[in-house]
Amino acid sequence: MQSRTGAAVAYDEMVDADGKPRPGMHGVASVLDTLGAEGLTERARLRDAYLDRQGITFSLSGRERPLPMDLVPRVIGAEEWTRVEAGIKQRIKALEMFLHDVYGPGEVLEDGIVPRRLVTSSHHYHRAAYGLVPPNGVRIHVAGIDLIRDEAGTFRVLEDNLRCPSGVSYVLENRRTLAHVLPEVFNGQQVRSVFEYPEHLLDALRAAAPSDVADPTVAVLTPGVHNSAHFEHAFLARRMGAELVEGRDLFCRDDRLWMRTVRGARPVHVIYRRIDDEYLDPVHFLPDSLLGVPGLLNAARAGNVAIANAVGNGVADDKAVYPYVPDMIAYYLGETAILPNVTTYNLSDPDQRRHVLERLDRMVVKPVDGSGGYGLVIGNQASESQLEATAQKIQDDPRAWIAQPIVTLSTSPTVVGEGAVEPRHVDLRPFAVNDGDDIFVLPGGLTRVALPKGSLVVNSSQGGGSKDTWVLDEGERGPAGESAPPRVTRVRRSAVARHHAPVTADERLRQQEGQQQQSAGTGATGALPC
Repeated sequence: MQSRTGAAVAYDEMVDADGKPRPGMHGVASVLDTLGAEGLTERARLRDAYLDRQGITFSLSGRERPLPMDLVPRVIGAEEWTRVEAGIKQRIKALEMFLHDVYGPGEVLEDGIVPRRLVTSSHHYHRAAYGLVPPNGVRIHVAGIDLIRDEAGTFRVLEDNLRCPSGVSYVLENRRTLAHVLPEVFNGQQVRSVFEYPEHLLDALRAAAPSDVADPTVAVLTPGVHNSAHFEHAFLARRMGAELVEGRDLFCRDDRLWMRTVRGARPVHVIYRRIDDEYLDPVHFLPDSLLGVPGLLNAARAGNVAIANAVGNGVADDKAVYPYVPDMIAYYLGETAILPNVTTYNLSDPDQRRHVLERLDRMVVKPVDGSGGYGLVIGNQASESQLEATAQKIQDDPRAWIAQPIVTLSTSPTVVGEGAVEPRHVDLRPFAVNDGDDIFVLPGGLTRVALPKGSLVVNSSQGGGSKDTWVLDEGERGPAGESAPPRVTRVRRSAVARHHAPVTADERLRQQEGQQQQSAGTGATGALPC
């Protein structure tokens, strides 16, 4: 849809074309009207105090601050969510098969479905992972699939996050926070719960353990307290009852992974790692890494430990490989993609590169290895000198970039300033957990919102925030605003021994902060999140 001026009109998540509230938004609109600007301002103060008191923060420019959370929920209907859920499951199944293939027989490359050179030139294709088969065959234990809704209201996949996707802790905390500071918004609403996620994650991690281990020990491997996502690492470890460890708490011996505890060494069978491949094992990757565990890959290859997510997954979420995912779905599953991609141009192809360069002011150009919204160029917001510099970078190294048309993201009502409610652009990151038998998709996921007026950049590192995301439920479930988490079968606790020899603290801190991951702040959109 376009306005009279020819500009694309964003899909409105609040009201339909006739100005009527969409399903689930009647009650929300009523609460907003009742509270007014003064009431919303007061609730915003309560929210900030609650987030600060609970320690729900992220790190930006070296400072800890509450993640900006909007008071207006984003609502998705049950029927629409069913389609999104099916599309995410389909996509993960195909990507699992692709990873098994490229690190094994390579049939998808032999058959020319995905260009071999595209795969082998990816910075995230690791030959050290070739032939490494996880204990239960699962490589994508956790996925974060970024979606946008285009001008027609169609959900499209913007990118896949299959390495260390982050942000799920904010999904759970946003729900708890909204129920605490704005409980009346839930009245009369039947909303699916999000609080069972840690239980599903723990089940999937335990299912990934070596088959001869009856009671596996699960540990969450964090870069350390200086990493921007450390809150989430600690949150998930606590909720699962798993050990939270750093690389220096672990060691490998006889192709097995061990954890130092005050009662002596204890075997670890599953590592939910939240550090990048390059830092994971200094024997196979960066030799000066202070965050990983020497010999970890050898222990995994011997089948004595499972690494979640698997090493080398990044080749499947390389932005230059992303355009081929619909072909993978057809090749492996014999199906048509349920969720379409955003149109994406392969700049290694001379014709596509020429097409993009002639229309650079109407494109979003992204580095294939970018994250956090850094490095992307939005054509209609860039200066002539920026466009010229971008064109030169594309010419110099076309493999390092992709281009997508600028998509006007859907908008959702958002509290700005002193209680004013205005539309702001949003995207969505649903999270999925694969236990080898089934794929659980968390209802809703993380809605990220671009808080500056007119901005399409949703990542927190660029001034974005988040919303509680509701999936309406037509069946009988528990109260929408429940605050107590479900019971989780907890693993045994053992005090981790933290008496380490002196190390180069400055270098360790630098490496902790330098871990990009695929964080809650990853992304800009409009064919944007990067």
